[in-house]
Amino acid sequence: MLVNDLEISQRVAETGRALTELVGILHNNLEPAVQMNLNTLANGGRILVCGNGGSAAQAQHLVAELVVRFETDRRALNAIALTADTSILTACGNDYGYDKVFARQIEALGTSGDTLIAFSTSGKSKNIKEAIHAAHKKGMRILGISGRKGMNALCEIDIICPGESTAVIQEMHMVVTHMLCACIEKGVPK
Repeated sequence: MLVNDLEISQRVAETGRALTELVGILHNNLEPAVQMNLNTLANGGRILVCGNGGSAAQAQHLVAELVVRFETDRRALNAIALTADTSILTACGNDYGYDKVFARQIEALGTSGDTLIAFSTSGKSKNIKEAIHAAHKKGMRILGISGRKGMNALCEIDIICPGESTAVIQEMHMVVTHMLCACIEKGVPK
């Protein structure tokens, strides 16, 4: 049998514990993260978002919600997923190495006044660290959405999501993404 009731119960319990812990984390970090992004948008800046694997999908999900809409009709918001252009990703990976795939785009697109949102379940991805360093050089603000030990030293704000497994951390990233979108949408002028 592929479906085991005990495994289901254990996974749901782990997710429940992580969600409970996430509430306190969001109480401390969500408002400053939302204000960072609202200030960026109000001042004509853009939000650049990156991540690897499931976090790349999460980056694209966040950008889709900002550019199109989350729950209400409002103006389109200026956001770009650095994970979406396969020609740039593969050319940069080939010519400069995978560690530079996001940093190179930040060099081209990022400006002072923009915000980088960097997803990393481990907080250790070299290309994410390179992206953060490139964003610092550009004078950008940086929001980390991470897991495990996080990226605190590198980010202005790091929402470190709880979870023992990558899957649960990514589930928490989805909650953070939707909370960010809801609050940003609420805060932008119509």
